[in-house]
Amino acid sequence: MNIKPFTVHIDEKEIEDLRKRLELTRWPDEIRDSHWEYGIPLDFVKDMVDYWRNDFDWRRVEDKINSFSNYMVNLDGMDIHFVYERGHGPNPVPILIPHGWPSTFYEMLDLIPYLTNPERFGGSAEDSFDVVIPSIPGHGFSSIPPAAGFEDRQAAGILAKLMKELGYSRFGAHGYDLGASILGLMCLDHPQNIIGYHTTSPGNPSPYIAQDMSLSEAEQEFLSVCSQWYRQEGGYAHILGTKPQTLAYSLHDSPAGMAAFILEKWYLWTSPPGGDLVRYVSREDLMANVSIYWYTQTMNPSNRFYFEGKHTKWPDSSDISRVPHGVSLTATQAHERPPREYVERLFPNIVSWEELNKGGHFIAAEDPRLVADHIRTFFRRLKRCN
Repeated sequence: MNIKPFTVHIDEKEIEDLRKRLELTRWPDEIRDSHWEYGIPLDFVKDMVDYWRNDFDWRRVEDKINSFSNYMVNLDGMDIHFVYERGHGPNPVPILIPHGWPSTFYEMLDLIPYLTNPERFGGSAEDSFDVVIPSIPGHGFSSIPPAAGFEDRQAAGILAKLMKELGYSRFGAHGYDLGASILGLMCLDHPQNIIGYHTTSPGNPSPYIAQDMSLSEAEQEFLSVCSQWYRQEGGYAHILGTKPQTLAYSLHDSPAGMAAFILEKWYLWTSPPGGDLVRYVSREDLMANVSIYWYTQTMNPSNRFYFEGKHTKWPDSSDISRVPHGVSLTATQAHERPPREYVERLFPNIVSWEELNKGGHFIAAEDPRLVADHIRTFFRRLKRCN
């Protein structure tokens, strides 16, 4: 087969180079008592960079990654990295779990034991999964797309091919953020392959909304909230969607700058106002994610997905997917909580719509057991229906 085992190992010279760069960081000024008003605070970044340089142990992270089965496969001329763990039950359901942005496959690793071996955690072996967690092309240890125009729909096609390469003609899926966009488009392009799709990002991708469409009051309020959020917080997306290469030089060259860029999103999308990010996600996990971007030099290609979105064929008025859909809403900001009727415009076959009543954008990192429980519940319900 085209699939080969893969071991993550970063050369010691690269680790030392990172430490030297961090030591030589030239820090900017800051408005006194500005907190988060101008962006990520100086003290916060200094503290995280100090931890990254002096206390963070990349080899420990490598050991965790390599404790799982890692592989490489060449698809469409690109090397695709993925973690693949078999379930321990009598008839595991294959499940594809791509990551989001700015995140990596590493965020999803803690889901694995709850899904492959639910009996260890009070569940049933009947609910086990064969888990496939890929690095999306342009992220982590997968290849960087070599030409312009590589976007979410092409990523969906490649990940569908990955599952076929593993011998799965039909499989389940779970995703959020970029992963949700990819999987949602996969549900449109490859519905015959997907048993069911569970998500914590039900508004991604968005259904087609024409100006003359009649919208419910909840839909109108949701779209208004989304528009307001983009005006206040979407500057990064506008830059990445228009001139990503200009930003790339600073992010690619300065590890402190790249860490600040990533950690700001993790804070704003995870912690409630005035909260403490490391109460929700450990320093090690935060900086493991940042380190993967740094060592693989994939901050720029991952950011390019915003620019390449202009090439994506997004859902139009004729698009609809009957793939069974499961939604788990986090307690995050309102722009990530669309009303059910909005989601049903694209995915009318909603089998479950549940509240997690906690967590934010990166809920799999915050509470992997909770997410795994809801994934298992959704697919158990599908089994009973079939």
